[in-house]
Amino acid sequence: MSGNRGNGMFLDFVGNRRWFYLFSLIVLLPGAISLIIPPRLTLGIDFEGGTEFSVRFQEPVSQGDLQDALADLDHPEARVQGAGGNQFFVRLEELKGAGSGPPVGPAPASERDEIEDALAERFGPLLDGEGNDTGRFIESSTISESISREIARSATIAVAVATAAIFFYLWWSFRAVPDSFRFGAAAAIALVHDVILVVGIFSILGKTIGTEINKEFIAAILTVIGFSVHDSIVVFDRVRETIERGEGRTFAEAVNSSLLQTIARSLNTSLTLAVAILALMLMGGESIREFLWAMLIGTVAGTYSSIFIAAQVLVSWEEGDIPRFFRRIFGRGEPGEEEEYEPEPEAVVAET
Repeated sequence: MSGNRGNGMFLDFVGNRRWFYLFSLIVLLPGAISLIIPPRLTLGIDFEGGTEFSVRFQEPVSQGDLQDALADLDHPEARVQGAGGNQFFVRLEELKGAGSGPPVGPAPASERDEIEDALAERFGPLLDGEGNDTGRFIESSTISESISREIARSATIAVAVATAAIFFYLWWSFRAVPDSFRFGAAAAIALVHDVILVVGIFSILGKTIGTEINKEFIAAILTVIGFSVHDSIVVFDRVRETIERGEGRTFAEAVNSSLLQTIARSLNTSLTLAVAILALMLMGGESIREFLWAMLIGTVAGTYSSIFIAAQVLVSWEEGDIPRFFRRIFGRGEPGEEEEYEPEPEAVVAET
């Protein structure tokens, strides 16, 4: 990396790649440990099934009082979350519908109707989103357990297919470069890095403050994957151009030169997206809060991984860092190390 020494060591990204790997390991480790400890994730209604509703009261009601009222209505498992303005989000087991009644005549009251009436009797009028007394929830949704299992399966397949498709696409796109499959593999490793980081953080948040995973979270993960790949492609394309122009005496120098040329663009793009996400957070949007947090964390992770993981993996692969690491772990020196540091005098004389 002598070609970049004049710019200062702090610009020698490739030469300091081991520190970036160590930093990533430190950041990923807490989330990975949390994912091992049950419950790995706090699943929302989309993946676990149940009923979720939003209710607003005219009179002041505390979160604890609402929790006690739902427990009295045979729903001690209910999770209550304040949304401000005397409004609450509630998640509980699947409520029973009207059930099977006679073919004619009025249908029997559903469990939702019973809860609405009981809460109105206990705490006063229930309001809609505009503050009108309707005696009903603002909104409510129910997903059965079988549907939630199908959603979870489809979400897992979607993430796996997206990762595999990206790998093969990059392999094909960089087919003119020797060992082009390395570009696809490096991008896939960066994607796994980003997904583990986001999911790990949400695992910790789920255990500490009850943050749930829902279908909007999966949409955020897929968006983060696309953003991360876009950033990696920009870097990889510049690496290909640098190699074709013959800039840099080694592959590592070519990658470092490409990073120096693209880092400003990557940071500016990420900063613009982060500002937009923060603006949405400030405007409210409780229903997409998990989506926005996942997007913000994923944006930061995607920018970091495209520069400090994907590009560095290419260099580590080219320079044999991984085999060298395992040789050190298992106590085997690199070929020729003994001869280099402890040459035998007889052999030197004979050679002379």
